[in-house]
Amino acid sequence: MNDVIYMILALITGLVLGTFFFGGLWWTVRKAVQARIPALWFAGSLIIRLSVTMVGFYLIGAGSWQRLLVCVVGFALARMLVIRYTKNRDEKMIQQQKE
Repeated sequence: MNDVIYMILALITGLVLGTFFFGGLWWTVRKAVQARIPALWFAGSLIIRLSVTMVGFYLIGAGSWQRLLVCVVGFALARMLVIRYTKNRDEKMIQQQKE
């Protein structure tokens, strides 16, 4: 029973990490376009996003490749969800600008 709970928590953590990573990337791109020094936004964001994600993977993995695998699956699912959300949101914003 504990293994199932740990796997569910690993999946949820993967979803949270993926949402943070890819949502942060989307947010960074939107901010960097308007920034005076976009490279600073990209570099800073990359360091923060990678650090948080790697620490999360390390803590979840903690000697269990199964939990790490489930966490990575959650991470990949979050990528698909963030892409779908941001694509729909960007399309709506483009349509509003045309009107």
